[in-house]
Amino acid sequence: MRPFNYSVIKDQKWDSEILGLIAAIYKEAGKQELYLKQRPEELEKLVEIAKIQSTESSNAIEGIVTTNTRIKQLVEEKTTPKNRDEQEIAGYRDVLSIIHESFDAIALSPGFILQLHKIMYSHMNNPMAGQTKNVQNYISATYPDGHTEVLFTPLAPFETPQALDKICNEYNRVIGNMELEPLIAIPIFIHDFLCIHPFNDGNGRMSRLLTTLLLYRSGFYVGKYISLEAKIAKNKDLYYGALGRSQDGWHEGTEDAVPFIKYLLGTVLAAYKDFGERFAIVEEKLPAIEMVRKAAMNKIGRFNKQDIRELCPSLSLSSVEGALRKMVASGELNREGKGKATYYIRLK
Repeated sequence: MRPFNYSVIKDQKWDSEILGLIAAIYKEAGKQELYLKQRPEELEKLVEIAKIQSTESSNAIEGIVTTNTRIKQLVEEKTTPKNRDEQEIAGYRDVLSIIHESFDAIALSPGFILQLHKIMYSHMNNPMAGQTKNVQNYISATYPDGHTEVLFTPLAPFETPQALDKICNEYNRVIGNMELEPLIAIPIFIHDFLCIHPFNDGNGRMSRLLTTLLLYRSGFYVGKYISLEAKIAKNKDLYYGALGRSQDGWHEGTEDAVPFIKYLLGTVLAAYKDFGERFAIVEEKLPAIEMVRKAAMNKIGRFNKQDIRELCPSLSLSSVEGALRKMVASGELNREGKGKATYYIRLK
């Protein structure tokens, strides 16, 4: 079995891109703290939007989907799931809520990870919920011509419990002793977790929930207000590409985790930048039409009313729709498409 050794990583020299990303994230995290003190009420609305997006996007990456209306009902109203996909979505919602509310009381340990996995499957009958895998799993790709190729073979089931225990202990040790920068340790832990692939099902979703948990526990709260899962879903190919490059040589301990570290740090920084943009619009007490106009100026190409609503969390959907109608009438925007496929293009 591959040796997990964070002390080797500790002495590694990181390139200027990684160091630049870390410095920029700390700077943005400091700004976020100031913003939260200034306008906590408006920013609470961002939390609800992010919860819906995170639940929807993390499941959509795995092909688990439902309608926009049902996602809102499942997340906001906690309605009863109607089918298998909705049962999986409801489970993700439950784990995400626990992390949001109690992250500081959830230590990183195999026991807690298994418990969170069990909760994720609590709305369905899955005999392996909360248990490590009992069959060998493979990470494979299916190509347009229909052939499937194994890209990576994770650890065997009998090796998994010990490996999970080891990466949790190593992570807790280097974080507890302040031996390694958390923004390096977190992507490395998540990368190891995905290489172990400890469960028969739900590994990708668990890895994204654990990313949020570890970021919160290290003081990086951006995922509460801006969905990291939505950012990953938007550039799924980049995520899988970085993970694939970093997995090469993992079993022998010769892997290069740098592509995955850069990918994850870039995603976290992009979320902080989004948060800053949204705060800039919320900050000024503008009439609805001016707020929507300012949000539209941030958009290039096509955008829909949901894109604008995310930038203006203090406005109701009807206020956003009313402002967009006025901007179409005044010739500032073009409206195209119908119903859910409606989108807008800036003309000025």
